[in-house]
Amino acid sequence: MRKLFTLAITLVMALSAFAQTAQLAVSESPEFKDKEKAGGVLAIYTNKESITALIRESKRHILFDVFDSSLNKTHSSLIETDKREFFKDYVTYGDEIKVFTLYSPSKKERVINCHTFNVKTKKHSKTQLLSKTITKRFPIFSGGRKRETSFAISPNGQYIAMATDDIKKNSNAYSIHVFDTDDLSLVYSKSYKDEENKYFEFNDLAINNDAITYSLGKLYKTSDYDKVNGKANYDFIIYKIIEDNVQATDIILKGEQFIRSLSISQNDTNLQLTGFYSERNSSRIKGGCTFTVNSESLSIEKSNHFELPKQVYYDLYSESAAKRKKTKGKELSNFYTDYIIEDEGGNTYLVAEEFYITTNYVPNGMGGGYMQTIPHYDDILIMKINKAGNLDWGRSIFKRSGAPSYNVFLKDDKLHVLLNSGKNLIEKEDGRTKVSKGWFESTSLYDIVFDKYGDSSYNKVQDNKGNTHYIPYFGTFNNGTFIMTSAGRKKKQFMILK
Repeated sequence: MRKLFTLAITLVMALSAFAQTAQLAVSESPEFKDKEKAGGVLAIYTNKESITALIRESKRHILFDVFDSSLNKTHSSLIETDKREFFKDYVTYGDEIKVFTLYSPSKKERVINCHTFNVKTKKHSKTQLLSKTITKRFPIFSGGRKRETSFAISPNGQYIAMATDDIKKNSNAYSIHVFDTDDLSLVYSKSYKDEENKYFEFNDLAINNDAITYSLGKLYKTSDYDKVNGKANYDFIIYKIIEDNVQATDIILKGEQFIRSLSISQNDTNLQLTGFYSERNSSRIKGGCTFTVNSESLSIEKSNHFELPKQVYYDLYSESAAKRKKTKGKELSNFYTDYIIEDEGGNTYLVAEEFYITTNYVPNGMGGGYMQTIPHYDDILIMKINKAGNLDWGRSIFKRSGAPSYNVFLKDDKLHVLLNSGKNLIEKEDGRTKVSKGWFESTSLYDIVFDKYGDSSYNKVQDNKGNTHYIPYFGTFNNGTFIMTSAGRKKKQFMILK
């Protein structure tokens, strides 16, 4: 047992370490009540006039609520959904939120619908985008990544792209469907990959203002194993797709490099492909990588690879362990990209979270028991990549959580990481800060801020109590303001951070 003297010193260290208050102005909205018990947040969006829409789901309905610029509720409606209709993704632009759902009326029939919500007119409409017949229950959308999307919207909001899998018994085929945003009419549909003997894994999707679609994925050479004979068993392929043509470029990896996935971001002339690489296997990280692709010719103009800086290890491990891991080239594992944010100067912030699942046996006290599946949402990794594609800095957050817990946004050249954790974060003797919650510990909301040089500060926003426990994961950042809802069942409200 620790001595009382040691405990007292530890508590003093905790209080001094987090004496900083929030750097953002904090306020709360009036409370509002739901018409019926709501589940998770599907979408939250604020337009340029500061009108906010909140879309959630219940057992048989979609809840559509609209709030004015002061976050007073001005509209609430229930939209009935089919029993086997499930949320897939959403996009936003202007005054509209478009929510995509997948309906399975039978074992082999799949229907993709789009629910359009207008935050200004408070109207809702439902449009069927596509109906398909599948074989052997193959999924219509690729799966496997922690946060994967099969939908994209053009920067001008005019076009929506949707990628679907057309997998059959003896072939792997993939298609792109482009829709006009105004009336959801089909602009074109194009099959861009059909392989009988090779497996293709979709990664990311983008569409430009001219309705040109870019699809990125991994094409496996033999089996669907990532590693064969010590080398990567795949190449990445970027596709440029228009109505009457498909163009492709292979992104060849070096023999000892492995990449789990890449994400697409686009500017005026180039596509930037960003991800993490390893020298051991696809589930590990040795550093970051970028590929600059000419959006017209699809030629690879530049590629960069950079190792994780030592500060990433020092944020996660003790000084001796961090030095040892960095010196020996130890790699991190099980990180998935959650956010890619670009600032006005062309710098890119790559934010990833460690995610894995464990199982354990839980006895029930009567000679039996059951297997329990436990998700882990742990450490956060942040890398700032400059306009030239080189690493500016890298940091990490030593975190433990059992549920999706954080959100990020960029404001005034500072990256804000919002999350809930234990009420008193204790700084360890080696300077590290562990973000976690004890079994009986109350929680607090924190704003962890990284400036443009990578220096960090931990700022407590509030101690959570009752209905004022807010959920950053379901928040949104628009017009320089971040808002999120509370976790109360009957009465809810928003927190506003400016």
